[in-house]
Amino acid sequence: MIDFASKYIFLLTTLTTLSLLAGCQSQDDEQSTSSKHSGAMVLAISWQAGFCETRPRLRECKSQKSWRYDVTHFSLHGLWPQPRRNAYCGVSESEINKDKKRRWKRLEGLSISSQLKQDLIRIMPGTRSYLHRHEWVKHGTCYSKSAETYFADSLILMDAINGSKVQRLFADNIGRRLSNNEIRKAFDDAFGQGVGDRVRVACKRDGNRTIITEITLGIKGTVTADVDIGKLALASPTTNAGCPAGIVDAVGLQ
Repeated sequence: MIDFASKYIFLLTTLTTLSLLAGCQSQDDEQSTSSKHSGAMVLAISWQAGFCETRPRLRECKSQKSWRYDVTHFSLHGLWPQPRRNAYCGVSESEINKDKKRRWKRLEGLSISSQLKQDLIRIMPGTRSYLHRHEWVKHGTCYSKSAETYFADSLILMDAINGSKVQRLFADNIGRRLSNNEIRKAFDDAFGQGVGDRVRVACKRDGNRTIITEITLGIKGTVTADVDIGKLALASPTTNAGCPAGIVDAVGLQ
């Protein structure tokens, strides 16, 4: 009886210990899955009408007449963990090869909610050319284990930019020329003094015009639902202002 009882107690203790360990492992896995990049990043923001002047054959640029939101708002290009070599985290060679050859349609589909997919279609016109698959494979995999987290956080940042004085500056000056100083000042006014020093403006030549195609903003820290753009930006290094000035292009090929 004593031996049986001892064995029973030993077995019960072992099972309990294994259960606790499994629970800890499950919790660790959950925490690992939900963890995300909190170091230096670059948020790449497109002015879609200007971008499309340089890439008119892309699907999203052929269908500009169907735009609504994109006409006066910024579009998402991507959120890029830094340094630049921080790319393709845990991605297979076959997927990397497809991505580098711009065979984005052949990349694996993303596991994201239907609501997020609709939001991406609205704020990231490049989804029509499978830009979201490229951004996830190259950059998102180094941000989070979850595409849902990566794009949800990207859209939180974009909503903050599109709800600011920066968006209004562009919307009020369509067809006109803006300097990088004006753009940087708008970021300062919207998010705090010094944020503009983390902004870089990109332009392209279009015939005899110079048009603004993109803005990049350096940030560092954890993106949350109540994101503080100013705090994230001021934690990152300053950058060169980039293009001195360019036209805020109107929708439709000029």
